[in-house]
Amino acid sequence: MNIDTLKASVRNVPDFPIPGIQFKDVTTLFKEPNNLRQLAQLLKERYADKGITKVVGIESRGFIMGPILALELGAGFVPIRKPGKLPAETIEESYEKEYGRDTIQMHRDALSPDDVVLLHDDLLATGGTMLAAYRLVRQAGVKQVYINFLIELADLRGRGVFPPEVEVDTLMSFDK
Repeated sequence: MNIDTLKASVRNVPDFPIPGIQFKDVTTLFKEPNNLRQLAQLLKERYADKGITKVVGIESRGFIMGPILALELGAGFVPIRKPGKLPAETIEESYEKEYGRDTIQMHRDALSPDDVVLLHDDLLATGGTMLAAYRLVRQAGVKQVYINFLIELADLRGRGVFPPEVEVDTLMSFDK
């Protein structure tokens, strides 16, 4: 299996959630066991030599491949969630979205300065949510942060919001 086969498994849903948006639906990618296996293998190969100690996944689709990747890398998994979803003491980061302000949280004790973190989510569009997640993880004082997405909407130039020293990687690229 190759990247083109995986790309062909991503369903495009026009006008969702609002008119003019071409939504990239990864549920069709995840429903096939061979796709999951291939995604896990490709991601493991990319990060096996980076010393990753924690994979941090963003709610909610980062919770699908994030734990799988953590298992493959022998790392722990840490969720980043919307406010009010985590039971212990949290740290948070707020950010602007196209239609308002949002906030994400992580447990205060989820990461340590010795951690090498792989931040994972399904899709890079404008980059706002992941940039907030990056800042949140940096609050924990970790050693190193890598950023990964399954899909990038290249026309939106979301990777440009990240500092140049951060390695940002995607498996598949689509035009919006």
